[in-house]
Amino acid sequence: MDSTRVTEHPTSFERPTAGVDPADPRGALLRAPAPAHTPGAAALPAPGAEGRAGETPAGPTTGPDGAFEHSQPPAGQAAEPDTHRPRPVPETIPAQPGGETAPAGPERRTGQIPAPGRPTPMRRDGDRLRFVGAATRRIARGMDLDEIVMGLCRATVPTFADAILVYLREPLPVGDERPSGPLVLRLRRTDRIPADRDTEGGFMPAVQPEPSELDSVGSELCEVRPGSALAEVLRGVRPVFTDAPAARAALPELLGEGGEFAIPGGQRAILAPLRGRRRVIGAALFLRGPERIAFETDDLLVAAQLATHSALGIDKAVLYGREAYIADELQRTMLPENLPRCTGVRLASRYLPAAETARVGGDWYDAIPLPGSRVALVVGDVMGHSMTSAAIMGQLRTTAQTLAGLDLPPQEVLHHLDEQAQRLGTDRMATCLYAVYDPVAHRITVANAGHPPPVLLHLGGRAEVLSVPAGAPIGVGGVDFEAVELDAPAGGTLLLYTDGLVESRLRDVWTGIEQLREKLEATAELTGADHAPPLEALCDEVLDMLGPGDRDDDIALLAARFDGIAPSDVAYWELEPEETAPGRARRLARRELARWGLEELSDSVELLVSEVVTNAVRYASRPVTLRLLRTDVLRCEVGDDVPQLPRLRQARATDEGGRGLYLVNRMARRWGATRLSTGKVVWFELNR
Repeated sequence: MDSTRVTEHPTSFERPTAGVDPADPRGALLRAPAPAHTPGAAALPAPGAEGRAGETPAGPTTGPDGAFEHSQPPAGQAAEPDTHRPRPVPETIPAQPGGETAPAGPERRTGQIPAPGRPTPMRRDGDRLRFVGAATRRIARGMDLDEIVMGLCRATVPTFADAILVYLREPLPVGDERPSGPLVLRLRRTDRIPADRDTEGGFMPAVQPEPSELDSVGSELCEVRPGSALAEVLRGVRPVFTDAPAARAALPELLGEGGEFAIPGGQRAILAPLRGRRRVIGAALFLRGPERIAFETDDLLVAAQLATHSALGIDKAVLYGREAYIADELQRTMLPENLPRCTGVRLASRYLPAAETARVGGDWYDAIPLPGSRVALVVGDVMGHSMTSAAIMGQLRTTAQTLAGLDLPPQEVLHHLDEQAQRLGTDRMATCLYAVYDPVAHRITVANAGHPPPVLLHLGGRAEVLSVPAGAPIGVGGVDFEAVELDAPAGGTLLLYTDGLVESRLRDVWTGIEQLREKLEATAELTGADHAPPLEALCDEVLDMLGPGDRDDDIALLAARFDGIAPSDVAYWELEPEETAPGRARRLARRELARWGLEELSDSVELLVSEVVTNAVRYASRPVTLRLLRTDVLRCEVGDDVPQLPRLRQARATDEGGRGLYLVNRMARRWGATRLSTGKVVWFELNR
């Protein structure tokens, strides 16, 4: 075309083609739609036909990349609208002349005849630019390490290479950390032209490849020795043909002994180092079979672009993975790993983050054992879903545990939490519900700070939304909190939850609470009026009420089944702080154990009760309390008005006392001491 200047018409490769998946990397096998015939238009030449030297085609012709070319019209003559140009194939190289397979004649520049079913080579710089653009977009879609490596392989095979081997450093360095130890490369992934291709959606059937030596290329692990040929190639950063002396010497180290003999001769393999922001993190080996045209010098630039984008993406994916791991561990450690086993109550919990990619938030729950076999049930929600929200949640949860250990009333706990939130910052807002359950009195005391109200499922199957004062959120400051005391019937189930369970973009909070109440009643009907539904299954059923678009916030759920302690299993006395108190305590304990049929524990209980009561009477100024509880274990509690907690110490041989707690520690199943606002309680448990 020396007499007429030919221009290439620009095309848009973002426009989708009917029947073609834009994300599919096998662009060389896509079928370009045939142009519709327009009356009066010049007929297209046969695919693969070449014009004679020095002649200009009379009509529009198809260029090597599949795009139509037109000769320039004479001056003053308007160009006819192009009605024959087909839609371009998106995000890949345009279809080659003759469809998806090579033309019947020899290749124009090399004289070689491509094998049937093989993708034709990229013949122009425009082809390479379009391929690099589509490939880098596919690589950039990956969020984690595996997706990025898979994107590189899928974008490369078969359009650019017949096979690819991707080696990555083991272990991969994260961020700016300095790797220790030798440089070790592990074969992360290897891809080759698949044995069968999808024939739907625009894909043409292809000849299934025969078993090749490419299948055996690559060892699992290799150590890059300092000063070796492979180390020099990786240090050079730039891709090289493997027929170069330095690269040829590096292949045995990378592929193992004898692996270099499986690499086709000539420029049919490219070794490209993968360099991240700071250092080389791996290598990629691009391979072409002997039946395919060899790589050209310009293909080194393509390999360099692929390696650069992949390495930077891997660097960011590893860093993102570490940050996600830290966030996940932070959230996990700030929530209770296991709920405590408390007397008279059974507990179950669930936590769901707002999204799998951001597993941090401000929702929390907790169950804290209190003196007198009581338990504090807490659920809260800090505003936001960031690391800051999770950190504030951890501080508030720790504060709540400390305040619960002081045995403060629920409204006082919320008041101190409000003060703590104000100290953390002016915009630290949270909602919280704090409840204390007493299994002996079968009562529950609840205080609320702007949180959704709890729901109580009765044994008969009726679900009730408890009427508790709403209160102001924590962090507002200058407000009072009110506590209410309600019945906690045996067999009932109390559900504490955060607003993510009942509120979303599709429904308001009160609609969600009503749906939760109905869900609980429907679940209770399945087990009957005389049997409470299993606690774990009940939590799962509650979460199943969420639809696909209903969850856009974290969800914390805490369920408590009230078993209570029957009055017949409780014995309570008050003892005056006199010298005769230990003897009276032994007699009372022996008589109660005989009534319960636990005479085999009499000797142990009398000895331990005598030691604990003696220590309490020595310092108390008010009556000492003694309580025995019969549940799955036998629990004894001794209370006095002295706030100092006893400490376990080793008595010397000449000491007359100091061995009471040593005996309790050796003989009891568990024991402890808890400070109260009016003194302390020392307790121990024995197996029945």
